[in-house]
Amino acid sequence: MVSPVTVVKSEGPKLVPFFKATCVYFVLWLPTSSPSWFSALIKCLPIFCLWVFLLAHGFSFLGAHASARKILAGLIFSALGDAFLIWQEQGYFVHGLLMFAITHILYSSAFGMKPLNVAAGLVITGVSSLSYILLYPYLSGPFTYLVAVYIGLIGFMGWRAVAGLQLANDLWTWTKLSACLGAVLFMVSDLTIAVNKFCFPVPHSRAIIMATYYAAQMLIALSAVECQDVEVARKRL
Repeated sequence: MVSPVTVVKSEGPKLVPFFKATCVYFVLWLPTSSPSWFSALIKCLPIFCLWVFLLAHGFSFLGAHASARKILAGLIFSALGDAFLIWQEQGYFVHGLLMFAITHILYSSAFGMKPLNVAAGLVITGVSSLSYILLYPYLSGPFTYLVAVYIGLIGFMGWRAVAGLQLANDLWTWTKLSACLGAVLFMVSDLTIAVNKFCFPVPHSRAIIMATYYAAQMLIALSAVECQDVEVARKRL
């Protein structure tokens, strides 16, 4: 297993543009009431930097590892989703929802189905069900089933990420931990979006949503770096 110190030394410099772009987003803090292509660019810029982070490992790396390619594709659809959500009040919320639904399908495929970890699946199913029960009284029209499908997809993605983390054995790696934390933060971010949009205003919702979202995407992108070792570990199961 690669040590965290080695990871910081090798991957840290490649993430500097991401951290700078994230700081730019929070420093500018452009108003959401006035959507523009500039605000879309600023919001998507950290995700663009994560594209560059993965591409910096070389096309041969991406060509050799399907998991990394799927995560890169997920980041591309995430950027599209971010752009659509800039204009969510103009009727593009569902478009953003669709882009992120595709993202979760790609991430789920990247994380794989081994180990199955039924216990983790049951826990995530319980959390997802409780989330939908909370939201259901506030939903109407097509959102009644669209939100249900979306929760199912992000819950499945969370299960596959959490399932790979086997702390009781010697099979875990920092990349599995990164994927697990990233998926959980993604779920927290999206649940905050849903509660704030459909139920009641969440204090400091935008800061919570974007901080957890950017952290989630960074951690998931990091989980692709050691995918060769991950895939070897899966084959041994």
